[in-house]
Amino acid sequence: MSSRAFATTLRRLLWLRVVMMVSLVLASIVATRNYQLALPVTEVAAALGLMLAINLISWLRLWRQARIDDLEILLQLLLDIGILSWLFYATGGYSNPFVWMYLLPLAVAAVALSWRQTWLIAALVVGAYSLLMFYYQPLTIQAHTHHASYHLQDEGFNLHLLGMWGGFVVSALVIAFFVERMGRNLREYDRLLAASREKVLESERMLALGTLATGAAHELGTPLSTMAVITRELQDDYQTQPELAESLALLRKQVERCKEILSSITATAGMTRSEAASALRMDVFVQQLVSRWSDMRPGTPLQLQLNLPDPCPHMVADLALGQAITNLINNAADASPAGISVSVAVVGKNLRIEIHDQGQFPDSSTLAQMGTPFTSSKQAQGGMGLGVYLAKSVLEKFDGEISFKQRQPQGTVACILIPLARICLEPVHGGH
Repeated sequence: MSSRAFATTLRRLLWLRVVMMVSLVLASIVATRNYQLALPVTEVAAALGLMLAINLISWLRLWRQARIDDLEILLQLLLDIGILSWLFYATGGYSNPFVWMYLLPLAVAAVALSWRQTWLIAALVVGAYSLLMFYYQPLTIQAHTHHASYHLQDEGFNLHLLGMWGGFVVSALVIAFFVERMGRNLREYDRLLAASREKVLESERMLALGTLATGAAHELGTPLSTMAVITRELQDDYQTQPELAESLALLRKQVERCKEILSSITATAGMTRSEAASALRMDVFVQQLVSRWSDMRPGTPLQLQLNLPDPCPHMVADLALGQAITNLINNAADASPAGISVSVAVVGKNLRIEIHDQGQFPDSSTLAQMGTPFTSSKQAQGGMGLGVYLAKSVLEKFDGEISFKQRQPQGTVACILIPLARICLEPVHGGH
């Protein structure tokens, strides 16, 4: 268990000790007033004072966020057993109806500690209970009239039954509340551990993809340079043919854009976010992104609609974020070559980017698998199934999310929501 889990267990133990203290105080009041028992006030008060002191010290450590481990939990349980043994020794030994309180430290140990420590606690409570059968100070009943002497045995028996009933009720409440809460904490810890393992697997997968991308960037540099040289020579040779020269110019522009992308991959590999990003106005960031995309895919018209505050805030122009949005625009263009639209707006505390296409809305099975790596409905066209996956991975770093909904009468809307606090360099006002 982690230090945080042990701190939660200690907090539960403190409340459990409060229940024990309240039960002992109420039992002492009933025993002295209703049954005229001669309780050792000094011993009872000292035991309650020690419990209160342990609780105060523990609350102080929790407030200061001190590191809590299993040894501290074990030490506190041992102190509880020692205090209870001293208290029971002075108040009737094994005949004390509240001797069931020995089970509380054992329940905590069984939930929170190792099996060795749990068996140590079990051995101590069994040993302490056994010794109290032979070594204890008996309680006496103070009778105020000569008629009460005939009922001493019945009074003692009734007191024991009442104490056993009270012990059963408190034990049931403790098990139902505290032990269930501890079990819930353990289940939550297991859930968080499983989620952490999933994150580690995702990180390893992203690292493998990053390594593959960096290696591919180095390998593709040479053929792209060769293509750039050849297209330049072809442009010089066919200047007299305008249509062919125009196509060669477009081809050369695309090759140069590919080289820029590969250069950015190799240049930013290993950089932190602050090193790989710059500050831009939000509208400029979006317009540059759309302009670069239009240069790469001039055959698909893109309509941009901006609804941003004035003055427009500055944001972190993260390269990975721009690439994630570009991947989603590419998916929309693949589904709707005739044209797509992109709307960008500030809604509340989020930046909302909606990408509209007029393609076929995916079926339920395809929609459920979107975002899974290497799963694509465009494998026949060479799709690798990484666009949505990489976009989701990048957006998660900004606490963002992506959703897909059907557009009427036909098409798909990819909706991106990113908290402004994660990307903006200044407070944003004027959102809808």
